[in-house]
Amino acid sequence: MKPIRMSLSKNAWPRFWGMITALARSEVGPQAKLFAALLVVFLLSISALNVINSYVGRDFMTAIESKEMGTFVKYALLYLIVFAVSTMVAVFHRYCEERLGLLWRKWLTARAIDKYTGDHIYFKMNAYGDLKNPDQRISEDIRSLTATTLSFVLMFLNATITVIAFAGVMWSISPLLLLVTILYAAAGSLFSYFLGRPLIQLNYDQSDKEANFRARLLHVREHAEAIALVRQEDRLRDRLHDRLDQLIANFRRIIDVNRNLGFFTTGYNYLIQIIPALLVAPLFISGQAEFGVITQSAMAFGHLIGAFSLIVTQFQSISAYSAVIVRLSALANAMQVAADTASPAITYCSDCGLIAFDRLTLKSPRSGRHLIKDLTVSIPAGTHVLIRVADDSARTALFRATASLWSGGEGEITRPDPGDLLFLPERPYVPPGTLREVLLPAATERHPADQSTHAARAEAAGKAKAGSGRRFSDEGILTTLRRLKLVAAIERAGGLDNEKGWGELLSLGEQQVLAFARVLLAEPAFVFLDHPSRALTEGQVDELLHLLRERGITYVTLGEEDDDTTMYDQLLTIHRDGHWTLVPLPGKAADGERLIQA
Repeated sequence: MKPIRMSLSKNAWPRFWGMITALARSEVGPQAKLFAALLVVFLLSISALNVINSYVGRDFMTAIESKEMGTFVKYALLYLIVFAVSTMVAVFHRYCEERLGLLWRKWLTARAIDKYTGDHIYFKMNAYGDLKNPDQRISEDIRSLTATTLSFVLMFLNATITVIAFAGVMWSISPLLLLVTILYAAAGSLFSYFLGRPLIQLNYDQSDKEANFRARLLHVREHAEAIALVRQEDRLRDRLHDRLDQLIANFRRIIDVNRNLGFFTTGYNYLIQIIPALLVAPLFISGQAEFGVITQSAMAFGHLIGAFSLIVTQFQSISAYSAVIVRLSALANAMQVAADTASPAITYCSDCGLIAFDRLTLKSPRSGRHLIKDLTVSIPAGTHVLIRVADDSARTALFRATASLWSGGEGEITRPDPGDLLFLPERPYVPPGTLREVLLPAATERHPADQSTHAARAEAAGKAKAGSGRRFSDEGILTTLRRLKLVAAIERAGGLDNEKGWGELLSLGEQQVLAFARVLLAEPAFVFLDHPSRALTEGQVDELLHLLRERGITYVTLGEEDDDTTMYDQLLTIHRDGHWTLVPLPGKAADGERLIQA
């Protein structure tokens, strides 16, 4: 995947429109449509009140000029009434806008999370893609997109309604003033575009540079102990300063462009205050218009200029908004590329009872180098296999391909359903949550089918939780932990239902043993182990493998050259050139029923 640059693809706007139509058809669509309808009603009401206010203001100022106290009091009261009604309408308009924005943000973010976490997209993007900061795009950019889109749509609608409402008022005052208004706004928009165009790219880059700086600070916090032990503070400090310098340099360029744009927009806004008076005052002086018409023309001119000059007044926001659209479009494209990435075909079976590789060839996704060539092996249930791989890249490829995480290769892999095959990586992952949540299988492992709605996922999670409650008693969990000599870890955790920072509370070896406990409680048919001896002693590994045998769990281990073969039936060796050999271990079943080479 090539690095993303600041450009709107031809799919960006169709995808954007599709996102809006998908919202209208979604489960929250009726509520979104209600808020949208109310916003249109409030916009029409605000424009009508502005027109009424212009006439009330005209007669109010004329009453002052004529020194008519009764008329003055009458229009002063009307002014207060119009202000009160306008306040109520404006507040409810803002309320509906924020509610619709929040509703849209939640729905869109939930969709992005489902896409990002489904089919291992997050892993493929991180391992094989070049897109920067997808987390920031999902959290901050979606928030900005929903809020700013609503704001711009409402401004456009308001501008359209304002032009319709005040064009007649302006024409009745002076056709020349209406023409000047249109020409002034058009010239302002054109100059603003040429002066502020660099802001689009600069705002795009700024978002990434801010995220990169935060990511480096987060790295320091997460690896504080390791950094202190190896005394890497100076190098990290230099990297932080470098990220900060890049961030500041880009922001200074933004400030310089804003300065140039500000010279024009500030003068443009100052002239708005005097142009109506320059054109209408002569009419009053010659007796062709009342004094209040001057204030009415100023109000109408201000509203029309505001409607015609959205590019001038909102160019900085528009440039930032354009960057957000491009960033989210790049995120959607990256997710689609990750989803379409070619990988070996995986066949799932619930009753075949084996793991099989049929003419499996794995390549490096980046260089195309062959890592494994034409691997054809079947591993039935009950056969325990040690796999030695000379090349670490090939080892990683085989482990990930079996777990549906490798892009680059061909052939077929047959494996049990996800609930009957668990993977233990070299570095164990202990997710956040309580000890009970860490140990019990997730709902998705027992329900491989994709859940399309939040309600379905919640129902599946509820059933899984209920099933886990029946299957895993506290005593059963504690017995397994004691068998694995994790009593001290239980005591430090304070029980099964306390949330802890497991990465800090447990050693790497304890985390690996805890991962084994999770396998023993889940009782899958197969487990795929990646270098367990790197975190555990040889004696610990043998004991854990013995427990897996006791539970009838078939294990396949990616091991080291000097790993003990006592607990295995077959040895599969994958050489550095990608070719492989399969031999029975001394005293073990030789072939046929136990391990079948196709």
